Amino acid sequence: MALDDIQKLRDITGAGVMECKRALVEAGNDLEKAKQLIHERGLVKVEKRAGRETGAGLVQSYIHNERIGVLLDIRAETDFVVRSDPFRNLARELAMQIAAADPADVDAFLAQPYIRDESKTVDAIIKEVIARVGENIKVNKFHRIEL
Repeated sequence: MALDDIQKLRDITGAGVMECKRALVEAGNDLEKAKQLIHERGLVKVEKRAGRETGAGLVQSYIHNERIGVLLDIRAETDFVVRSDPFRNLARELAMQIAAADPADVDAFLAQPYIRDESKTVDAIIKEVIARVGENIKVNKFHRIEL
């Protein structure tokens, strides 16, 4: 097993070095199988975190062509994660999704197809970030205004 393979898998998945190494060993150095193993394990971890309290958060704003405005209240467990790039990127992407798709409420929003990859739902995108940062993330509420 080459260190390059571990690093490549780590870059793709955002998983830790040891998790990547274990997945590659179990997958017989098959990168695609290892990626799938990490993804499956990540989702298991996401389900374990679902009940954890999300006390830290931020308000993300987005304005599209000065005609549509969005305020998004998104939460995580700690300020450390809230300040992280994956969380902030997620917040921006979700605010743009709300502007584009005009969901009725949070539940409808989570069930929507993601605008950048319609094979995934918004909920699946959030779960990917949860697996990456290791904390529960919750869309608390949002407001969308259109002229």
